[in-house]
Amino acid sequence: MTGTSNFLELLPKFSTIRVLCVGDVMLDHFIYGTVERISPEAPIPVLKVNRESQMLGGAGNVVRNIAALGAQAMLVSVVGDDQAGHAITKLISQETNIQASLITVPNRQTSLKVRHVASNQQMLRTDRETTSPLSADDEDKLIKIVEDELSTVQIVILSDYAKGVLTSRTIERVCKAARQQKKLVIADPKSTDFSRYRGVNILTPNAKELSTATGLPLTNNASAELAASQALKAANFDAILVTRSEQGMSLIRSIEPPIHYKAQAREVFDVSGAGDTVIATLAVALGAGASAEDAAALANIAAGIVVGKAGTAVVRPEELAQALHSEDLKGAEAKIKTASAALDLVSTWRARNLKVGFTNGCFDLIHPGHISLLAQAHAQCDRLVVGLNTDKSVKRLKGETRPINSELARAIVLAALESVDLVVLFDEDTPIDIIRSLKPDVLIKGADYSIDKVVGGDFVQSYGGRVYLAELTPGQSTTRIVEKLAQPPAKAAR
Repeated sequence: MTGTSNFLELLPKFSTIRVLCVGDVMLDHFIYGTVERISPEAPIPVLKVNRESQMLGGAGNVVRNIAALGAQAMLVSVVGDDQAGHAITKLISQETNIQASLITVPNRQTSLKVRHVASNQQMLRTDRETTSPLSADDEDKLIKIVEDELSTVQIVILSDYAKGVLTSRTIERVCKAARQQKKLVIADPKSTDFSRYRGVNILTPNAKELSTATGLPLTNNASAELAASQALKAANFDAILVTRSEQGMSLIRSIEPPIHYKAQAREVFDVSGAGDTVIATLAVALGAGASAEDAAALANIAAGIVVGKAGTAVVRPEELAQALHSEDLKGAEAKIKTASAALDLVSTWRARNLKVGFTNGCFDLIHPGHISLLAQAHAQCDRLVVGLNTDKSVKRLKGETRPINSELARAIVLAALESVDLVVLFDEDTPIDIIRSLKPDVLIKGADYSIDKVVGGDFVQSYGGRVYLAELTPGQSTTRIVEKLAQPPAKAAR
């Protein structure tokens, strides 16, 4: 397989790729709350609702992942003329890298999944949907849209959730049209009859789906190879990429030797939507020119990242780059994140009911005062995020002779401290944008500020957060250290 440097060179090409995704779009609705009592009406918990959120699900989550990777996504699907369908249209309009051609079918109910969640535990899911196959007329409309879009994309994804959009006839016609234009087709199957996907180049079932389709158990690498080989022969696929949870992934092809990828996740938090991340990454990487084995390797890394996040999350190129750099990223450098990656991680912490704190500074020369401040800050929360001024920002604030150490050096030193859980760099003079994005539970600054002068203090307090002023260590200041270093050495007495 390709080395890390070549993988990193591949990532910028993602922005030039356009992927066509055809399949079942859904609306995922989450209702979050707390349970403090049992209902007097029946032996069931009472969920006190705190907040609600909606996001694209099914094929919609696949295109979210494509867009997050920096590629362009074109979604072709079907919705009903209902609130869920209108919500999906609105969500897509808010995405910069996603376009859609949605066929509205009267009297068809848009797939809607409502999940009730308390303390990170899903209590109940209710589904409302129509799963009957599309009519011949609606099939023709969808196929025509696909045929018109094929020339504008590099690769095609069939995202089958068995909700009636991908009929056998539609799959056959899409594969035929794609083959005529020499476009690869990847399919995530829901049907246990893999012959429905004949004409697809790469199939991406999970272990359970492959086992059910072939009637063979998947317990180790050898059994995965046997089951996948049987499926290859039955439907004449080019390759099968089977996801196997904690056992990783396996790429099985008819000619080349099989490749088995070890699971990359260091900590599994939520596996929902991981298959969508895999097929999206696989497609974008193939579209950018990666070989099947390299694209699968990247998809495996992406899966390891996304299962460490809360809910149906996405993976961004910078996260892939960070995971690729070296094994050293398991240490201090792994704590250094971009603002978007930091938001994902903070969301995961919150889903675990962890209290998030935030402080910031230039941290040019780390001294005992800094160590004391960070220790006090960490004591106020479960996870501490440190906003770090970039070199440009420090120069504006401190003058052309500063900083003494580069932003990378300062970030690495901060990240090496046990009291620091995350470091985020910012270019602005103040961290207000990061504070508004992360919405920390506690905002920490030194006691040389008053609460009303702390940047972001009013905002944090507006949603119930608090501001904490840490005690300062007397006589400790980076400026004083720099001034002392600039003084000429005292002459020794004769």
